[in-house]
Amino acid sequence: MGSEGPSIVTVHVTGFKKFHGVAENPTEKLVTNIKSFIEKRGLPKNLVLGSCEILETAGQGALGTLYKVLESAIADRENGSSAQGQIIWVHFGVNSGASRFALENQAVNEATFRCPDELGWKPQVALLSDYKPFICSAYE
Repeated sequence: MGSEGPSIVTVHVTGFKKFHGVAENPTEKLVTNIKSFIEKRGLPKNLVLGSCEILETAGQGALGTLYKVLESAIADRENGSSAQGQIIWVHFGVNSGASRFALENQAVNEATFRCPDELGWKPQVALLSDYKPFICSAYE
């Protein structure tokens, strides 16, 4: 005992593609560039980049890619190819009117879109549980 080192922390990162009124989503650029940035700069010991994925900016359009990322992370963990440490999921949303980064501290199980998503969905006070198996990240 006592010889165990700190566990590995694996980080999975997602962002969104373009959306209504924003032809080039900053989160797409950010997620796309993270991998090359890390290759150049490196990461602290015991920190691993698991995946970087760009999601369709649409409720249903994002599901396929999101499920593949989630399933891959679970399969890696079950197969032992990923250390049995902690997993952190980071999703970058965007607010085209924001002048700085904002961190959320609470999500709400409700969707109200001011404009339709890229597939035309425009929910108004819709409970996300009504759209199972919908996984959502709320953003400011």
